[in-house]
Parts: sequence; structure tokens; C-alpha cells
Amino acid sequence: MSGSDLDLAVEHYHQALDAFVMGDAAPQKKMFSTRDDVTLANPLGPPARGRSEVEKTMDRAVSLLREGEPTRFERISAYAGPDLGYIVEIERTRAKVTTIFRLEDEGWKVIHRHADPITSPRPIETVVQT
Repeated sequence: MSGSDLDLAVEHYHQALDAFVMGDAAPQKKMFSTRDDVTLANPLGPPARGRSEVEKTMDRAVSLLREGEPTRFERISAYAGPDLGYIVEIERTRAKVTTIFRLEDEGWKVIHRHADPITSPRPIETVVQT
């Protein structure tokens, strides 16, 4: 994957996330892989694996995010290889996000997304449950 290909995929992904926080999951669903190894980990529920579970997780999350505001993105890191790429970003919805893309027949698709609200150092007892 060239850097420009990754940049275009990320631009479309960001547009899909803006629609998501406004209550429309359809554009984001189009960005995700349809393969069985797709995963989604967000702060609104447990991790999901497989297209069906990922879509259910998106539907539940989008139902909680009506009338959101478009998101700002701050790139921390990015990598583009021949068939796999990733970005680590701070989404100005107060979450840290890692997204992994894979080149598939239909183009670049998200195969993993992990979001959590921890964007600054915190004491371990505030983030680990025993």
C-alpha cells in the first residue's frame, strides 16, 4: 500500500466516523472487512469478532451516539505495507484509537479497530479492575 492509498482510505474512514457519531452506521460498516477475522473493540461494550458481531456492536454503539459532532483526528503513528497498514490516532471524542487496514478484493478494509477513553497517563488502580 502506498502512503497516498492509505491516506485516501483513512480520509474515507474519517468521513464514515463523522456519519457514525451523527447516528448513521452504514458508511462505517462499508469500511470494515466482511471476513471472519474482523474485530472491533470499543469503550461501549466488549470486543467483537466476525462480521455479524461487529455489525451488532456498531448498531448498539450508534444507537447511543445520536446527534454527535464531527470528530477531529490527531495522527500519532501510521504504517503502510504492501497489504496491511495501520494508524494510531487521538479522536477528539476523547478516545485513543488504533485501526488496522487490509487490502481485500474490494479495496482497503478495516480489519481491527480498538478505541478507549484513556488518552493521558493514569494510576493503574483507575483503569484495572481486580
